Amino acid sequence: MKLRAALLLGLCLAAGAARAGMFDDDEARKAVADLRVQVEANQKAAEERLAKLEAQAQDRSIDLARQLDELKQELARLRGQLEVQAHQLDTLDRRQKDLYTDLDARLRKLEAGAQAQEKQAASAAADPVAEGKAYEAALNQFKLGNYQSSIAAFQNFLAGYPESQQVSSAQYWIGNAYYALRDYKTAIAAQQKLLASWPDSPKAPDALLNIASCQAEMGETRAARETLQALQKKYPGTPAAEQAKQRLAGKR
Repeated sequence: MKLRAALLLGLCLAAGAARAGMFDDDEARKAVADLRVQVEANQKAAEERLAKLEAQAQDRSIDLARQLDELKQELARLRGQLEVQAHQLDTLDRRQKDLYTDLDARLRKLEAGAQAQEKQAASAAADPVAEGKAYEAALNQFKLGNYQSSIAAFQNFLAGYPESQQVSSAQYWIGNAYYALRDYKTAIAAQQKLLASWPDSPKAPDALLNIASCQAEMGETRAARETLQALQKKYPGTPAAEQAKQRLAGKR
């Protein structure tokens, strides 16, 4: 009896353990199923988020490309404007230069006309008698040996009668007066002014002869000879050329 009871008890315990084992397996499967669902949900959410990010990146790329294209168009427009403005500035600069050139030419023409009128007025207003007296007075000062007074008088003559037929002669006597004062460099400068301003003057040969005399007095023998040779060549047949010939021959 006791043995039977023990067997029954053992069978009951075994059945309980079996039921407990079956319960544990169901719980594990459920946990696995729940975990799988959660993983799949997380994976789906990740994929959806990734797709959303990719779409946003693509939208941004399209927007950046559009902005870049707009910037390129704006840059091309600005370059076109700059080219137009550069052309306009160049045209304006040329017009300004042309205007200045034209104005300068007109001013020069007006100045030349005014100077011509002044000369005509001075010539018309000149008194031949007073002119002759002024020249003779200056020459008389030279003849008297008053060389400084003669220079001043001839310079006043040149200023007062710039259109006179005697201007080159007055300039010659100024140079000759400086030669008499032994101011040879100033004398040469005065005679060179005569040669530059009135090369066809009857006093031009005498001016060259006076320059040669100044050079000789300063010890510039070679320069003096060259001046005398130039005098003979440029003004042959003149009294000054004959004197130059004699000097070169050693007669004076």
